Amino acid sequence: MTWVSEAKLCAAVSEAGGIGILAAGNLPAESLREQIERARTLTRKPIGVNIVGLSPNCPNHFKIIQELRPDVVTLGADPNFQEHISMLTEWGIKVFPLVASVLMARLSQEAGAHAVIPEGQEAGGHISDISTMPFVPQVKDAVSIPVIAAGGIGDGRGMAAAFALGAEGVQIGTALLVADECKVHENYKKAVAEAEDRSTVVTGLAVGKPTRALRNKLTRQLKKMEDNGVPWTELEMLAVGKLREAVQEGNIRDGSVMMGQIAGLIKTRAPVKKIIEDMLEGYLRTIETLNKEYPRNP
Repeated sequence: MTWVSEAKLCAAVSEAGGIGILAAGNLPAESLREQIERARTLTRKPIGVNIVGLSPNCPNHFKIIQELRPDVVTLGADPNFQEHISMLTEWGIKVFPLVASVLMARLSQEAGAHAVIPEGQEAGGHISDISTMPFVPQVKDAVSIPVIAAGGIGDGRGMAAAFALGAEGVQIGTALLVADECKVHENYKKAVAEAEDRSTVVTGLAVGKPTRALRNKLTRQLKKMEDNGVPWTELEMLAVGKLREAVQEGNIRDGSVMMGQIAGLIKTRAPVKKIIEDMLEGYLRTIETLNKEYPRNP
């Protein structure tokens, strides 16, 4: 959710009963400070920050985190996740790393993580190569800390499925792209609302950096270059800045329009509060239906 999850959206999620997560991405440190401080003027409820370990600004982001102490930090794309988990827990901050394997989940628990987020390949943006359905229960069986399922969850049915797999919580992203409080360009929101089941594609598999985004001119170019064995450095040069171009300028042809496969179900724009309330109501309806259709034997 880099360039997407800023103070207004973060605070709205927290106000609606979730934990809003600010995306640090590659923001300048002072911009991250401004976002945290602004979010705290909009809500007194817990907020979090996602830190990208591979970001050149990551060390400066941690300085801001140490100073301002958000309630939660999620870690992604972080080769030094164990060290950072230990550091953050020493600062009294809850740490929820995104994990790409069962081994990573175990190591995160050993380092002191308070929960782990196994994110399946159905998610948008940078993804793992494991699907949510088999991934979540394997992680659940491997750790004793809470598991927060991510990837392909955007309505009440997805929540029910995640809980059935053993998760204690869910992470949602794509469903919030169409929220009133989300700052993405109107063209981006329209692309999400008009997406269908096969509207997204994964690029970067051949170079070990899979990313899911809308099928468009950019992804076709990346896919062709990848198939022709072009090295990662050249692919990166083509992709750099393209997410910002899509989010801020609305260029959905040449920009990186990151969204998960669940976009095919996301059709209604609404305030964050209603999106979350609808998901919870959908979850309860799903459970009620299951209880009626598959009652326990007396």
